[in-house]
Amino acid sequence: MHPSLSLDRLTVPGFARVDVVETSPSTNAELAAAVRADPAAWPAPSALVAEEQTAGRGRAGRSWETPPRASLTVSVLLRPRVPAETLGWLPLLAGLAVVRTVSDGGVAAAVKWPNDVLLPAPDAVEGLGPYRKVAGILAEVVPEAPGAGSAGSAGATAGAAPAVVLGIGLNVSQSADELPVPTATSLALAGHPRPDRTDVLVRMLGELDAVVRRWEEADGDVAAAGLLDDYRAVSATLGTRVRAELAGGTGEVVGEAVGLDETGALTIRTDAGEERTVTAGDVWHLR
Repeated sequence: MHPSLSLDRLTVPGFARVDVVETSPSTNAELAAAVRADPAAWPAPSALVAEEQTAGRGRAGRSWETPPRASLTVSVLLRPRVPAETLGWLPLLAGLAVVRTVSDGGVAAAVKWPNDVLLPAPDAVEGLGPYRKVAGILAEVVPEAPGAGSAGSAGATAGAAPAVVLGIGLNVSQSADELPVPTATSLALAGHPRPDRTDVLVRMLGELDAVVRRWEEADGDVAAAGLLDDYRAVSATLGTRVRAELAGGTGEVVGEAVGLDETGALTIRTDAGEERTVTAGDVWHLR
C-alpha cells in the first residue's frame, strides 16, 4: 500500500492555499468549478491535490487514472500577469519546473513538447525514443464573471490576469504492473533515491512558483527571463526528427524540431526546407 501525503509537512511558501482531498474525479474540473463559484476563496497561487483521481483528463480529452496514493495529482490555480498571447508557454514552463524537481533527486529528466516530462529508459520505444513518460500537464483558462480576474491576486488589476488551472500528474511510486501503458514509468522505477510524495509535491510547487514569477517579472518574455535557454537545455524534442499529428486530425508535419516561437509554438523544418509552426497536436520522436 502506498502511504498518504503528510499534511503536517505540506507547507509551500508563496502559496495561499493547498487543499488535499481523498478522491476526486478530476482535480482540474473540481478546481475550475470551485473558482467559478467563489473566485475570492481561491487566491493565486492555490492548489488542489487528490490522493486518488478516478476520471482525470489528459490532453485532447484522454482519460488518466492512477492507483490511490501512488502518484501526485495536483491542479494549481494561477493568474499569470503576462500578455495573453504568451499563455501558451505555461504548460512548457510547468514541464521545466517538474524537470527541476525530479532532477533534484538525481534522476535526469527531459521535456517533450508540449506537455510531457520524460525519464531515460534503457531501450527505445516508438514515438519516445530512449525515454518513458513520467508526467503529463494540462492547462485550462477558467472563464470568470467580469471583474473577477483580480480576486486574491496581489498586485493584479481587475480583469488583467485570467484564471488558469494547471494540472500536473506525476508518477511517483508505481510499480511496473501499476502503470497504465508500457511507455510510462515512475520515479521509483527510475531509481529516484527518495520518492516521498510529500517532499516531491512541496518541491514541485515551489519550483513552479519560482518559474512563474521569473516569467511575470519579464512580462512574459521567456528569452529575457532566461527561461528559453533553460527549457532548451532539457528538451528532448528540439533538434530531433519528429512527426507532429495536428489537432483535429487535420494532417501531420514531419521534419526536424528547430525552435519555439514567442507563444510557445513548435517550429518544424520539413525535408523540403519549409518551416511550419505547430501550435497544438501530438508530437512523436522519430529514430
